[in-house]
Amino acid sequence: MDKKTKTIALCGKGGVGKTSVSALMVKNLAERKDLKILAIDADPAVGLCTALGIQIKKTVDDIRNDLINSIKKGKSQDKTATLNMLDYELFEALTEYNNVGLLAIGRPESEGCFCRVNALLKDIIQDMAKNFDVVIIDGEAGVEQINRRVMKTVDHLITISDTSAKGLNVANTIKHLAEDNKAVNYKSMGMILNRVRNEREVQNIKKNAPINVLGWLMEDDLIREFDFHGKSFFDFPDKAKAYKKISNIIEVMQL
Repeated sequence: MDKKTKTIALCGKGGVGKTSVSALMVKNLAERKDLKILAIDADPAVGLCTALGIQIKKTVDDIRNDLINSIKKGKSQDKTATLNMLDYELFEALTEYNNVGLLAIGRPESEGCFCRVNALLKDIIQDMAKNFDVVIIDGEAGVEQINRRVMKTVDHLITISDTSAKGLNVANTIKHLAEDNKAVNYKSMGMILNRVRNEREVQNIKKNAPINVLGWLMEDDLIREFDFHGKSFFDFPDKAKAYKKISNIIEVMQL
């Protein structure tokens, strides 16, 4: 991967606010007009697209399924032609908003193993990422999906958790999968706590957390309002406490 491109993957248990945190990170970094941001919605629910208020034309899995159907019908081309076609289709699927490009992975629908197709698509996505300064991946809880379908290596693997035992257990599982099972290659790992009620909760978690806590966001009615009404997080106010917390976290990460 190009040295100038920094890749951040966010994972966590469903319902902990991972997508809202991802969207706020995209907004924050996009305000630095010298940066080109690639936002990858790798969750099948495509929540990041909704959170950013960007309508996508097609997903990577739409492209994947079209190619698989062609192969099944005996219409496959040689490798060079296939690569050129996939390259074109992926750039067509990239939706741009100012200095942000958004790519949605989607949900796989075809049965069976098409590892070669997945590998080709992943290689093209990694090549595409080299055209951007920062890549933010809003991933599933299962960190192995990032390796299998999006990127082989990320710079920052970030687990998002609320203060519940379930959320923290999933964060620990992600750490285990990444470290022991080599589910994804990463350079640094950290955790962001979300929906915190008071700082005492943070301090108690930090005492026992096996993952470095990069920062935290309090329980926030404004984030809930944006989620509930489907407002674009690009319109989230800069003066809001949650936004300032995201700015601090990004500073800690040295992005």
